[in-house]
Amino acid sequence: MKTQLSRRNILKIAGGGAAIAALGMPSILRAQGAYPDRPINIVVPFDTGGYNDRLARAFAPFLQEKLGQPLTIVNRGGAGALLGHTFFLQQPDDGYTILCTSAAPYLPLNILTQDASFKLEDFYMVNLPSQDYTLMATNAGSDVKSVDDAIARLKADPGSLSVGLQPASADLVNFNILCAANQIDANAVRVVTYDGGGPARNAVAGGVVDVGFVGGEGFLPLKEQVRPLMTFDTRKRDNWDGAIVTDVLGSDADFVVGSQRGWGLHGSMQTSNPEIFKTLVNAIAAASQNPAAIEALKNQQLATDWYGPEESNKMLARTAKVMEQYIDLLKGN
Repeated sequence: MKTQLSRRNILKIAGGGAAIAALGMPSILRAQGAYPDRPINIVVPFDTGGYNDRLARAFAPFLQEKLGQPLTIVNRGGAGALLGHTFFLQQPDDGYTILCTSAAPYLPLNILTQDASFKLEDFYMVNLPSQDYTLMATNAGSDVKSVDDAIARLKADPGSLSVGLQPASADLVNFNILCAANQIDANAVRVVTYDGGGPARNAVAGGVVDVGFVGGEGFLPLKEQVRPLMTFDTRKRDNWDGAIVTDVLGSDADFVVGSQRGWGLHGSMQTSNPEIFKTLVNAIAAASQNPAAIEALKNQQLATDWYGPEESNKMLARTAKVMEQYIDLLKGN
């Protein structure tokens, strides 16, 4: 499905072709010569309406301003993002196809559990502003008062609490890490699986399950209905009370972050088209740090943090390494 992003606001301001060209070619590109001389595609390996789709559409006008060409959103959902990731790599690495995806957990899952034909290095993440996290939570009125309380109950009797989560997810890995660190038999816990984060969160908020392990950002609209027990991160997130994972499992604790969402390019562009590669990286950086873009994304509850390529690729590689240790679990063995 394609959606053309109009530049009608520029057309209203500019009276002629020369004026339009002047507005459409920012300084970052004039030094680069002909590129880009036609519209650029943004591949989203998910259907319309999800976080990545909303991020792509909200950010596109600001990136379009830097690149001076229209941007077209191309949704290629299916098979846990495998179809979209494969489609992206099948496009020429000439700078006319950009990726907006949940790099983690989907790229590692594609590689580890779906026999993808690609490897992690085939993708170069320019920025992953959305760093979701697993939140261990319970219903606001639950008699489970803290993460220590939950651990103590599960150690005494693993079947004493029901746990809601999604299969083949970062949340499942984090649940098993917590169990292993506390000598809890994860196989004896009453695990209830859900097809999506929304149903799992609703089960926690409604007291259908005693405890849930689900992406924390999605819990925000339900904040008054849940009690946070622990955030799987090294810092407090979104003003949640409760512990952080390093408080409970130590400063060197292993854990998997939630969805790492953002912008990627063909890894091969670094050598095949280095000047165009540099242009795109600079354009994404400039748009990401544009105050107007930051305000627009915040108004839609979309992440705006600038981590940059080095940190973004390092975070993705770390996540993939931890997930590889739990490959049997992710495959359902």
